[in-house]
Amino acid sequence: MLCGARPLRLVRGERHSRSTTHRRQGNNAKSNYQETASGATMTKAVLLVLLVLVAVCSTQGKPEQKNIPKRGKRIPQTLSRGWGDQLIWAQTYEEALYWSRWRNKPLLVIFHLEDCPHSALMKKAFADDKEVQKILDEDFIVLNLMYETTDKHLSPDGQYVPRFLFVDPSMTVRADITGRYSNRMYAYEPVDMKILLESMAKAKKLLKTEL
Repeated sequence: MLCGARPLRLVRGERHSRSTTHRRQGNNAKSNYQETASGATMTKAVLLVLLVLVAVCSTQGKPEQKNIPKRGKRIPQTLSRGWGDQLIWAQTYEEALYWSRWRNKPLLVIFHLEDCPHSALMKKAFADDKEVQKILDEDFIVLNLMYETTDKHLSPDGQYVPRFLFVDPSMTVRADITGRYSNRMYAYEPVDMKILLESMAKAKKLLKTEL
């Protein structure tokens, strides 16, 4: 029986050795895990720093956006060019002729220039006259141009501005509808709004009579 005592001690020693080995392996694994976790944390930190740097660089690369007050916003320029924003304006002479024929309405063509003081004064009076704007909206096709066309009938007495000419749906320029100035027969000034209304009424009357 005693012979079994020594081997038993050996077994106990072996168990102790194995447990010590397992502890060492466990400590090594724990150490490796901590190192791996530490490395992962460091990698995340580096990536975070890189993302912050990229965000900062992209922000610095963009122009600074300032708050623009509503009053400071520019209103997009329309085809009216200030002659009446509520009116539907044709874009070209050819388009205006097409709409005149299709809708059977007379056409009013206005020639003007942006840097012309006479055009500017007439534009304001024209746009502010509610009666003129109402009749044009209901009974006319309108077009304003800052350049001359190839149709010589639109400049019967010269190429001056501002100049107002009426064209009927048959594409005939109504050279007989004039203002009160003999040297500028198709010119109207701010004090001539009533005369312009008479010319518009004449254009409508001629249209109905001839058709």
